[in-house]
Amino acid sequence: MTTRPLDSSQTIAGRASLHEVMEKLRRRRPVFHSEADLQHSFARVLWELAPEVESRLEVPQRQSDRTEYLDLLCIGPEARTCVEFKYFTRRWEGVAGDPSEAYSLRAHAATDLARLHFVRDIARLERFCVRTDRNGLALMLTNEPALWTPPAPGHRTTRDHEFRIHAGNELTGTRLWAKGAYGPNTCVLEATYPLTWDAYSEQDGSGGEFRYLAVFVSPSRGVATASGRQAPL
Repeated sequence: MTTRPLDSSQTIAGRASLHEVMEKLRRRRPVFHSEADLQHSFARVLWELAPEVESRLEVPQRQSDRTEYLDLLCIGPEARTCVEFKYFTRRWEGVAGDPSEAYSLRAHAATDLARLHFVRDIARLERFCVRTDRNGLALMLTNEPALWTPPAPGHRTTRDHEFRIHAGNELTGTRLWAKGAYGPNTCVLEATYPLTWDAYSEQDGSGGEFRYLAVFVSPSRGVATASGRQAPL
């Protein structure tokens, strides 16, 4: 039987598929206490699946005019993956996991800012992934249905209209906040990203459904020709 090689642009450090990582992660940790908890657990599961991949948290990415910090850098023998995480929650309390733990998630009310920060993550990854031996992954995990549900027909235009990340939407080009009324929130994406949400876990009670959105940024989609920018460390 012949095994199909992994598509390096859709894997973590060229060694593990995101599907494998998320499947193992959901069995052990269906809920997380915080974004930092998610980051640490993701890195641990990745190491178990691909021990040859090293993980580094909060890695500085030095650009020509500033330094930004990457949530997680996964270093494989031939490839690297830059990962940005978002864990946006609504209120939920319950017991989950193996071993079981009690969780008390607080509500993050500003869904518009959640969308803005996720799109910013994609733009950041396009800046970071300028080398052919690395790709990027923007990962959002949430139990807030407003993020994955398409707006109702005839809904009013909101300031985050061009930053919508619901299932079936597509992100590309220049994204304007409030029709450009607030310039600092403008995001420019070099590539086109269709958005698909996947089930993560189902817990009891209101707010117990968790889904995740994963967007890969491939090296060929990064702004590799941009002048004055250094490759991240």
